[in-house]
Amino acid sequence: QEHYGGLSGLTITWIGDGNNVLQSIMTSAAKLGMHLRIATPRGFEPDLRITKIAEQNSKEYGTKLLLTTDPLEAADSANVLVTDTWISMGQEEEKKERLKAFQGYQITMQTTKSAASNWTFLHCLPRKPEEVDDEVFYSPRSLVFQEAENRKWTI
Repeated sequence: QEHYGGLSGLTITWIGDGNNVLQSIMTSAAKLGMHLRIATPRGFEPDLRITKIAEQNSKEYGTKLLLTTDPLEAADSANVLVTDTWISMGQEEEKKERLKAFQGYQITMQTTKSAASNWTFLHCLPRKPEEVDDEVFYSPRSLVFQEAENRKWTI
């Protein structure tokens, strides 16, 4: 909102794990007027109950919701590209399996080519290079440090 001046009409794309951060976005995006496009590997989709809530919210608020396994399809026309850790606390034993499953999900400049011309990038940190490459993470379009600063005011 700080960057775009508003949220309504924006398309937010999540590429990565169907974790708690994504599920929070899923329950709020439509209520804020945002379209949501999600790409997760098979077996790492968000909770089905949350998906049903997101589908209902999307219908109620007139927004679009896409769930896919294709990161480039999800990135199409995105204003905001978002990812998070692929290996959350308590999942360290699954690291090898998860890194294999998430191959092709790293956000790169190639990913951004199909995004909207005004795309930005968010990550709630800490970030691992396999999730997003340095070129995107440190680009002028990356808002991760502003995002981190804004989070401190909620603590």
